[in-house]
Amino acid sequence: MQHVTLPPGWVAPAGSLRGRVVLVAGAAGGVGGAAARAAAAAGATVVLLGRRVKPLERLYDELVAAGGAQPAIYPLDLEGATPEDHAMLAERIEAECGRLDGIVLAAARFTGLIPLAQSEPLEFLRSIHVNLTAQWLLLQSCLPLLARADDPSVVFVLEDAARVGKAYWGGYGVARHALATLATMLASESENSPLRVHGLLPPPLRTALRARAYIAEDPTALPAPDALAPAITYLLGPDGREARGCVLDLRTGA
Repeated sequence: MQHVTLPPGWVAPAGSLRGRVVLVAGAAGGVGGAAARAAAAAGATVVLLGRRVKPLERLYDELVAAGGAQPAIYPLDLEGATPEDHAMLAERIEAECGRLDGIVLAAARFTGLIPLAQSEPLEFLRSIHVNLTAQWLLLQSCLPLLARADDPSVVFVLEDAARVGKAYWGGYGVARHALATLATMLASESENSPLRVHGLLPPPLRTALRARAYIAEDPTALPAPDALAPAITYLLGPDGREARGCVLDLRTGA
């Protein structure tokens, strides 16, 4: 996928996502929470998906207090979810929201850096599944619903391949490389359909996941995940058509 940058000076038009329904996978995490807040601020009805109920409830209350459209909570543990569970998710969204216009795939599992030879086999498999195959199962179940939208958009939150392809990134690094390939394949297969597929490559951010890998780093020197808000709104909204099939690269110097 070609790498592009956010148009200089771009500002989200007021209400640019009004009337749209956006599913955020991994909404309890740093990037997922930022995506949910950005979509809600632009007027979208947001479906908050994650495995931990209490953080989802706190985010729900935050979005309600901000005065946007009432969000929805959908607890789902991607590690143990079956294809039938994902199909039920799509059915519930259709029944309760009537439509689906966008998905942000921001779920992630990372327990820390470890040599491949020392990786616990089941943990390696869990990492591959949560960071790759489970996200595809979720997306695949929702594709028929997205196909009925006028301007559907899928945003894959990606990692710097050069960084996570180095030593000790284990199953997480393998899965994130494969996720980028999956996004490229789906973008190519969707060229002649209304579905827009995007990658989003954030800069280093102040997240719990990064803290597990860079334990000596000062997190206060990094921007908070909410710095992604313009990029999220851009890719989910109509202006994002210009970045169809591309990776929006937010790294410095990109």
